[in-house]
Amino acid sequence: MTEKYKIYLTEDTKIRLINDAELFEFTRSDGSVNLNGFLKELIVNYFDRYRRDNDELMNNMLSELTSVKGMRPKDASVLADRIIRTYINNSEITSSGKSVVVTLTVSGISYDIIKIIENNFLEETSLSGYIKDMFLSYLSMPRNKREGIIFAKNYELINEAITKSRVLTFSSNDSTYKARIEPYLIATSKEEQFGYLLCYDSQFKRHRSFRISRLKNMFVTSDTFVRDETIEEELTRKGLRSPHSMRPDIHAIVKMSESGKRMYKMIIKNRPAVSSVDGDLYYFDWPEMQLEEYFRRFGKEAVVIKPASLRKKLTNYYSDALKAYEKKKS
Repeated sequence: MTEKYKIYLTEDTKIRLINDAELFEFTRSDGSVNLNGFLKELIVNYFDRYRRDNDELMNNMLSELTSVKGMRPKDASVLADRIIRTYINNSEITSSGKSVVVTLTVSGISYDIIKIIENNFLEETSLSGYIKDMFLSYLSMPRNKREGIIFAKNYELINEAITKSRVLTFSSNDSTYKARIEPYLIATSKEEQFGYLLCYDSQFKRHRSFRISRLKNMFVTSDTFVRDETIEEELTRKGLRSPHSMRPDIHAIVKMSESGKRMYKMIIKNRPAVSSVDGDLYYFDWPEMQLEEYFRRFGKEAVVIKPASLRKKLTNYYSDALKAYEKKKS
């Protein structure tokens, strides 16, 4: 059974939902953002938690309000509901965005959940209002928490495999890569706020890191492995610093201009931690690939002194860019 519903949101709320759909790589075959597929996944994975959290909040508020002398239970219930809705809708109340319509097409489990909402939770609001409140509640959370909701099944299987020391298999987003690994822990990148699975690949004898939102066809096998304390310690250390990369650290020296120093403070995404500073010289012990990607954004404001390999990579990067611009001009 398939059915369509109109959901009324502010333009800002719709844009934020589209951003998450794009960020979590919900796309159609032509590469466009699949907002409907994303919203269906959100509803399926978040409805039970949203309902429980709402009930808990309502019960706590009712308990407080009914303790007020002269407050009737019915009045307390109405007031509690109004307070909760005001709290949930605070971001929309302060938003100047105009109202827009999102057509939600549901089927399967998402259809069943919509019917449950229609039959049980619409005494004080419309279906559109209830779904909108659910979306706003979701958006109020940090990105890593939102990722945990959208990819709840992945997190559940990974935690099961870690707890039972079971070998885990999965494929990449495009299904071209198939992994068979020993999972150790989940770590969150502080800058990106994505969750990463840190593990050991026994076939290639190396540490691996995978962004959880990009994993497909996950399966917990019956094969077990013995946890290695040395591997666990190293992965834990990497998880605290740069969970998105398992490459070995290099020692690098970067000379910063005053503008470069300000840029380093402001550009926080995948920012390498500085080991020490000596005037204009910044010392790093960090994976080379991450240093290269980060300092590509600095131009002449950050010049690599050492190592020669990193200096050459950035020299080639800017040289190729100059050649491309010169070619375009001619």
